[in-house]
Amino acid sequence: MNPFPYSSDNKRYHTLAYHNRQVFGTKVYKAVIDAGFTCPNKDGSCGREGCIFCGGGSGYFTAPSHVPVLTQLENELERIHQKIPQAKAIAYFQANTNTYAPVSRLREIYSPLIKLPGLAGISIGTRCDCLPNDVLDLLTELSKQTYLTVELGMQSIHDKTIGFIGRGYSHEVFLEGYRALKNRGIRVCVHIINGLPFENEADMTETARELGRLRPDGVKIQLLHIIKGTGLEKMYRRGEFEAMTRESYISTVVKQLEYLPPETVIERITGDGDKRTLIAPLWSTNKIAVLNGIDKLQRDNDSCQGLLFRENIL
Repeated sequence: MNPFPYSSDNKRYHTLAYHNRQVFGTKVYKAVIDAGFTCPNKDGSCGREGCIFCGGGSGYFTAPSHVPVLTQLENELERIHQKIPQAKAIAYFQANTNTYAPVSRLREIYSPLIKLPGLAGISIGTRCDCLPNDVLDLLTELSKQTYLTVELGMQSIHDKTIGFIGRGYSHEVFLEGYRALKNRGIRVCVHIINGLPFENEADMTETARELGRLRPDGVKIQLLHIIKGTGLEKMYRRGEFEAMTRESYISTVVKQLEYLPPETVIERITGDGDKRTLIAPLWSTNKIAVLNGIDKLQRDNDSCQGLLFRENIL
């Protein structure tokens, strides 16, 4: 018998593949879109350099932003359907801050996608300090018309770390934005990063413990990638911190999962860096080895997602 209830393949955590099968009844892929947004941490509103790990707004796999959104989406759907004709797609606005514009522009971009054939939903990556009331109103409308997810970067709960990476807003601001979305019934996926400079395993586990208390709909667990041309690369070259080892990453993730509610979807448990610009850790390019290592350690420890969650909320 599978020891974890939200699984059909012996995984001990709530995978996105399992969730998509339950919700959509078929395979679902992300259609990655760059709508040409910028970020307040780049245009001078709160900074110019971006976060120290940012190597282009996270849009590694997107088409050039000058290509119209509908064209990008049509191309992505064609790519996806060549793999699996019956698959569905979610339009994923990944690059930069995708609510950082007048609401009229946001409506022009998002509203035409609602009834597009083959599209199962929309996922919008943004910052918690870019959610004014009129944008929240639009997101509420969209969430009633399609399967909407808003993705927010928590990265860490520790304000010392948050200040060091230059994110531009405090943990309290994150909480305000998160609650504003949840109070409107909007599905939220939260990103955390393991391996941030000067954090240890206890710090990263505490981030997951507090995140679990928020009961997010989805979580993306990301390894810190050191990317060419970033402030982080300069620190790494100077020997100011060490990249996380694979063994430490696997051990940390297994502990973090124990504090996350079992119904929370783990939408990512490791990440793909752009091999053209990835400086370290190079072991992260072997994604299968990381996934297998997490599975094995969970089995060896008889661990699973949510194991300590009840204890966490008492």
